[in-house]
Amino acid sequence: MDFNMKKLASDAGIFFTRAVQFTEEKFGQAEKTELDAHFENLLARADSTKNWTERILRQTEVLLQPNPSARVEEFLYEKLDRKVPSRVTNGELLAQYMAEAASELGPDTPYGKTLIKVSEAEKRLGAAERDFIHTASLSFLTPLRNFLEGDWKTISKERRLLQNRRLDLDACKARLKKAKAAEAKATLWNDEVDKAEQELRVAQTEFDRQAEVTRLLLEGISSTHVNHLRCLHEFVKSQTTYYAQCYRHMLDLQKQLGRFPGTFVGTTEPASPPLSSTSPTTTAATMPVVPTGTGLAPPEEAALCLEEVAPPASGTRKARVLYDYEAADSSELALLADELITVYSLPGMDPDWLIGERGNKKGKVPVTYLELLS
Repeated sequence: MDFNMKKLASDAGIFFTRAVQFTEEKFGQAEKTELDAHFENLLARADSTKNWTERILRQTEVLLQPNPSARVEEFLYEKLDRKVPSRVTNGELLAQYMAEAASELGPDTPYGKTLIKVSEAEKRLGAAERDFIHTASLSFLTPLRNFLEGDWKTISKERRLLQNRRLDLDACKARLKKAKAAEAKATLWNDEVDKAEQELRVAQTEFDRQAEVTRLLLEGISSTHVNHLRCLHEFVKSQTTYYAQCYRHMLDLQKQLGRFPGTFVGTTEPASPPLSSTSPTTTAATMPVVPTGTGLAPPEEAALCLEEVAPPASGTRKARVLYDYEAADSSELALLADELITVYSLPGMDPDWLIGERGNKKGKVPVTYLELLS
């Protein structure tokens, strides 16, 4: 019991001495041991790494989970060391609503069929999003958290110890200075000065040892950067895979929707203005709907032999291609973005298609991929 009381008293005395030293330094009443420029640069670099890692981590969490309530819930589960419950993505929820709407409104109607197709695509998008979130969390967020909750806590602990050792060192320097001043006035015995010098040597040794430990940890920040760089590459790779999957799913959906001949029955506006129009405006589509030859062309057009088709004497126009288009069969003409082709319509053709010519090549082309020039 007496030992514990003495230890508490000793700790309190050390804490008080450090507090006095720190306060006097702040008011410019005591000298402070300065760290060398290289050490200060390491400290600044470590602080910058910690601050930006926190910002990047938080914003990535927002990117992967925009819902603040869901992020708080996941944080609590993680702190309680419990598995986060599986959560339906927004795409999967939309797919569910669309499927239920199709079931109620009529799955055999054009609208119902389209709802079903879109719901299937949204479900695939939701699954891709779930995979992306999982991969990004493991390969990117987890290493950042490990740094902040592991390496950085160790660095912070050693920096606090270094600060204490420095305060002890400077307090010893101040005591020795006072002892020598008192000795000069013959008010102290020589053994008091010797004691102060011995305390200073011990404090200097502990400070140097702690400075070396802290310096090695701070220099390890370079390895942290290398690790985070590797994780960043993994994050970009997973994001690229995710967006590529989304693009493929939506491109496939567009092609499927283009095979529904009755999807837009009853609309009052044609898919594109007639070629005979004298309007100086051009036709441009901001997002191409990819039609395919299967199921779109009327029977008389399907039997059309392109080699025997001749352009009409009037009514041909120039068109600029907006997007690359891959021909679905030999009756279609493949397109490259920004090229110029000649287009015209034939009697009985589906309004979503035109005949396109480029050199000696000829074939059907989708109107929504073209900007018709005046």
